[in-house]
Amino acid sequence: MDLMRLQKNFALHGFSYRYFETRSEAAAYLAQQTAGKFVSFGGSMTLDEMNLYDILKPHADVHWHWKGDGYVQDAEIYITSANAISETGEVVNIDGAGNRVSATLYGPKQVFFVCGINKIAPDLSSAIERAQNIAAPKNAWRLFGNTDGDAVCVNADDPVPACTKAGGDKCYHCTAPNSICRAIVIHQGPMRSQERCELILIGEDLGY
Repeated sequence: MDLMRLQKNFALHGFSYRYFETRSEAAAYLAQQTAGKFVSFGGSMTLDEMNLYDILKPHADVHWHWKGDGYVQDAEIYITSANAISETGEVVNIDGAGNRVSATLYGPKQVFFVCGINKIAPDLSSAIERAQNIAAPKNAWRLFGNTDGDAVCVNADDPVPACTKAGGDKCYHCTAPNSICRAIVIHQGPMRSQERCELILIGEDLGY
């Protein structure tokens, strides 16, 4: 893990970049950046573990479908995490419904990716590997829990992702109707419609 290389490459790709040792420092920074703004959250265990919704809510108009506020596409600021980030300067996310990644591509003028150091991979291929075989199976396990049966590559008649049958150990490239792996989005830089796209890296393990 080369933090200096990561910072340099994200800057070369046009991303803004901030590093904080702790989640509380990062949360304080985000509270400052979002005060008085219309903010939307994407589904994220990282944000949940930071208690970020409750920290920002008193000072901003914050909406998060995990908290019953509904999903908002057209907020001023969108905050989410990533399934992986590469030292070469890319952000990788896998999504099933598309709501989590769509706002990172179009709509909000400011986007913040908030990530713990456990999300770092040395290069893009390793970041995709991490997203597919670490983050996605753990998220599928969180959503669907364990099921009976062997871990096999299921077909479209099996509604449950195959990875949940093996404790979320890896991706089995299944075609299950409830698969959360419908799209892989790689950010190689901010979208042209965005005024700011910032990686906030935290020196702790957070999320999957």
